[in-house]
Amino acid sequence: MGWLDRKRALVAGAGSGIGRAVLAAFGAEGARVGALERDEAKAGRLKLPLVEIKKRALLHGHCHQKSFNTMSDVEATLRLVPGLEVETIESSCCGMAGSFGYHTDTIDVSFAMGELSLLPAVRKAPGDAIIVADGTSCRHQIHDGASRDAIHVARVLQMSLQSQHGAAVQ
Repeated sequence: MGWLDRKRALVAGAGSGIGRAVLAAFGAEGARVGALERDEAKAGRLKLPLVEIKKRALLHGHCHQKSFNTMSDVEATLRLVPGLEVETIESSCCGMAGSFGYHTDTIDVSFAMGELSLLPAVRKAPGDAIIVADGTSCRHQIHDGASRDAIHVARVLQMSLQSQHGAAVQ
């Protein structure tokens, strides 16, 4: 199974909130490994088979990531990809909030929230920039409001792993 097996996992947010809950599913050994990997990454000693992606990534944090204070872990995870220039978009809620943004009586508020900072930042981003948003609703809001596709952080890691095996980085 390569570098990731049933006893190891790299989990964004391993030290707090949701990350601890995810690591709990791996048992005590998984929690120790997750904390170890986080610490090793901070020390520059974590070696992962990630291939360089020479692109800029704009990151929008999901409201849950912000409220559980895990954005720094998501940023750190993206920075594990060699060559990836990570910039976090300073934004509040994207405005979608689940189905809130699709209701006829709230759609204007939804887009107004997105227009505060998120959607203009995405529109200004270079065409080859990777837009990263972990929230499904956030990705829909970005697509509908800025005509750009956003992807989950796990997809960015997948791109870096795939490029190692000869697949093109998209």
